[in-house]
Amino acid sequence: MAERKINPVLKQVLELGPTLVFFVIYMWIKDETYLVGGTEYSGFIVAAVVLVPLLLASIAALWWLTGALSRMQIFVAVMVVFFGGLTAWFNDESFFKMKTTIVYGTFALILGAGLVRGRSLLQWVMAEALPMKPEGWMILTRRLALMFAGLAIANEVIWRTQSTELWVKLETFAMPVALFLFLMVQITMLNRYIIEPQDEDS
Repeated sequence: MAERKINPVLKQVLELGPTLVFFVIYMWIKDETYLVGGTEYSGFIVAAVVLVPLLLASIAALWWLTGALSRMQIFVAVMVVFFGGLTAWFNDESFFKMKTTIVYGTFALILGAGLVRGRSLLQWVMAEALPMKPEGWMILTRRLALMFAGLAIANEVIWRTQSTELWVKLETFAMPVALFLFLMVQITMLNRYIIEPQDEDS
């Protein structure tokens, strides 16, 4: 089933909205504690738990509007639900923080496994959106695998050594921006491998 096109602004709101709402809620209640069922929960844990239904609702809306979901969206949703549940169950914010390490680390391992087999799994996922020669895909895949591994390591160092507030800010803004800028730079550097429409016709 082909993916239906929707307003790109609406798509961005649905994709990024839950994370931004999590950030706003956390900054609003970060110094509060809440008594639920005889157990005290920090503002961070409450914000993390609120993120779960928000993310599921946004994904459901994306699926309803577009008729399709990417494997990455499904994987991230599963991770958020799983680690959000562990965070609430054990009343331990470290589970939610290590989620980011596991997500980035898994992406690095998946891309790396493809490279070991001489394949670019990134090309398999993104070839329609970005037509590029196989050599370009292999280069981009190697670099992106290293980037994901670097982000996973950085997340581990940050959440284990820095304050929760700093981690939330870096998780919400710095890491996604760093990944976006990295991809933009790489696509520019690999421009000679991109297949133009006239190349496809010829």
